[in-house]
Amino acid sequence: MGVSTYEHENSSIIPPARLFKALILDGDNLVPKIAPQAIQKVEIIEGDGGVGSTRKITFSDDGKVGS
Repeated sequence: MGVSTYEHENSSIIPPARLFKALILDGDNLVPKIAPQAIQKVEIIEGDGGVGSTRKITFSDDGKVGS
């Protein structure tokens, strides 16, 4: 198991509160629908999905991510 960090800055016309809700709070449901070729599923391992929760992200095994 490892820890990784990623930073990216981007401009958007969508209000920050709406982006936060979609990407962080609803991300477990949203990300696998947006990129099913990259991420198979996101599970909450520990907690209720809030601060301090542990999530398991299952990436695709097809090797085509980023191709």
